Amino acid sequence: MDISTSSPNVASFAEGKPPPLDLSHHLSEVTKRRVPSKIKAVYKLFEIPGIGNLAGGLPNVRFFPFDTLEAQTANPERWTPSPNYPGEPATPAPSKPDVAAHIAVPKISTESDFLKKIDLASALQYGLSQGYPPLLSWVRQFTREHLHPSVPYSGGPDIAMTCGATDGFAKALHLFVNPWNANTDDVRDRPGLLCETFVYGNVLSEALPLGMQVAPVKADNAGMLAAGPGGLEDVLANWDPAKGKRPHIMYMVTLGHNPTGVVLTIERKKEIYAVCSNYDVVIVEDEPYWYLQFPSASFEEAKSRGEPTPDPAQPYLPASSSGYPFLDSLAPSFLTIDTDGRVFRLDTFSKTIAPGCRLGWVTAQPDLIERLVRVSETSTQQPSGFVQSLVAELVMGPQPEAKAAFSLLRTARQKSKFAGWQMDGWVRWLEGLRGMYERRMSRMCTILDGGAYLLNHTVAPSPPLDWNLVTKTRLLSYHWPRGGMFVWMRVHLEHHPLYLAQGTSGAAIDGPTLSTALMMFLTTKPFLVLVGNGSIFSATEAIREEVGWAYYRMCFAAESEENVDACTQRFIEGLHAFWRVTSAAEIDKLLESFPHTLDANDADEDVGNLGGWLGC
Repeated sequence: MDISTSSPNVASFAEGKPPPLDLSHHLSEVTKRRVPSKIKAVYKLFEIPGIGNLAGGLPNVRFFPFDTLEAQTANPERWTPSPNYPGEPATPAPSKPDVAAHIAVPKISTESDFLKKIDLASALQYGLSQGYPPLLSWVRQFTREHLHPSVPYSGGPDIAMTCGATDGFAKALHLFVNPWNANTDDVRDRPGLLCETFVYGNVLSEALPLGMQVAPVKADNAGMLAAGPGGLEDVLANWDPAKGKRPHIMYMVTLGHNPTGVVLTIERKKEIYAVCSNYDVVIVEDEPYWYLQFPSASFEEAKSRGEPTPDPAQPYLPASSSGYPFLDSLAPSFLTIDTDGRVFRLDTFSKTIAPGCRLGWVTAQPDLIERLVRVSETSTQQPSGFVQSLVAELVMGPQPEAKAAFSLLRTARQKSKFAGWQMDGWVRWLEGLRGMYERRMSRMCTILDGGAYLLNHTVAPSPPLDWNLVTKTRLLSYHWPRGGMFVWMRVHLEHHPLYLAQGTSGAAIDGPTLSTALMMFLTTKPFLVLVGNGSIFSATEAIREEVGWAYYRMCFAAESEENVDACTQRFIEGLHAFWRVTSAAEIDKLLESFPHTLDANDADEDVGNLGGWLGC
């Protein structure tokens, strides 16, 4: 028998053991429909030594290097906030001089109130599916009193902790969607998912195996359209039942949209909500970037491009104050106008504390939270008790009754600073994060603006003197993001000299081919940058083929401001250099180079990581 050396079972034969049976005929239909993540497929490029990753979405929140019993923490005033409104000074926040340099969870706490009892004896046991009681209580207070203090239905919302927002979305589908099988089920029962034309790719990876069909809704520079051709009303009103059920669930990132960076205004939200109410659509509102709204973006964009300064937008005035000017200044959640109780909001600590903590929460009407908890009880059971206890200790701090136990775990130096962040410190931390990311966004966009055009010089004889003809070719177009972690740009590959030229195979070099070649070209020396291609974020195959290839997502979140500058400049230099590629054979060589490899010496290149994971 000829056994291929690439077979995973070669070792078994070499040891005289039989391979395991092929049990694929027992797999569920949902499992069979799962395909490799397009996002994960690009991870091979992360292994290029010294790659500067502009593609990812890893936040720069490195204050949690874990030790055995303790974790170092940052002061909530680590970063300088940016103004809540253009032209105004940043709002000063109360100082917290006694914030702990380290946090530690004691083995046993004598605290009798289980809403304040933070200890390992509790955290290491099986816990409540809704959440670790102290943290659940604190997050519920933060959510109801400060994030969404004026939800317009009786009793207000409740919350449940999740293993991050992705877990929250998976459970939303579990709550609202019946899996559909093309081989056994009526096509008229096929569920649908409403979303924008460009969407976070892992949402599709979760929905499509359930048999859902994606119903993309057009968007403009201000987000999803409620009306007009291709808008939400148009999609729902003209739905053809012969291709499936009219969708009753919609996924949206409304504030710092991934990947486009749009911040949906409250006026647009009211229009969308009215349509959802009319057609009975559940809104799954995923808001990992909610705190990262950039009031300076429109003004700095005009300044960078020499355009007239726009009139300042009317500030949003909440019906009830959160108690914090920073939170009051932010464009609000759909929950603020949720008279029906149809909003299922996802929040996460991934972008504010650490992606690896895998901890978030869902906010929704109490009956939906009760159903969600039933799902968790027989699936994830609970988020990690370790993580919940550490986060609780970080944001709440040790209660007075427990200080004796905590003091046993600390050195004299550590005892001098003891309190947790508390609510004031937590909001100050969020405000500082916004300021840090807003400044990085501005730096990246300023560099991109400077390289948006390629200047071509032509020397022509014109007696008695020669003269230079300078022409400009636009290479990229984009709007400065109004929030989030990403710049979303269109690269005008239709202006490239090889666009639709005959390739070595005889076929025309089309847009998708050039787009892939550009991505590979940027990973070569001296550029060494990785960007996310828009195909990964296209809601459907048709969108991917028609326009997705022309877009790129760049992240400004994960590295220092200096590395943001360096990698963005290398991207611009690589883009300009790619326009000087005029050989079809070179395009073929680039397409054959995946996955790209470099010499070991290249690991010493002085480059940075401006991302981490394409999927965030």
